[in-house]
Amino acid sequence: MTRLHLLQKVRIRKEEIGITFDNLSQLSNLGYRTISRFFSGDDVKLSTVEKITNILGLDFAGNEVVDIETLKNKRAKQKALYIVSLVQDTSSLEMQGLEKDNLNILIEDTKNQFLTGDYKKNLWAS
Repeated sequence: MTRLHLLQKVRIRKEEIGITFDNLSQLSNLGYRTISRFFSGDDVKLSTVEKITNILGLDFAGNEVVDIETLKNKRAKQKALYIVSLVQDTSSLEMQGLEKDNLNILIEDTKNQFLTGDYKKNLWAS
């Protein structure tokens, strides 16, 4: 496999999941310029390639390791847990925390908002 073939696979995947350079940079802990250099075909470290492909659910050769739906569901769940934990922590301080069943419903509803609702555009934002 050539570098250009890998780059093509990564570009396609990036577009399929709808992640921006900025979000990819933040999630991979790589600089924006490093991400930009990779996508323009410049030489980058192998660790950079690995970080980018892992975020996109690909292996080092650009083959799919995690399908897009699973990748999106995993990200939506992470974001939902984070958001709900903020609300739960604040509510618990005020002695108004949610019961476990209600908490799970809130997490699932928030996850669905990231997948199909008002927050869909924020799925990959940090």
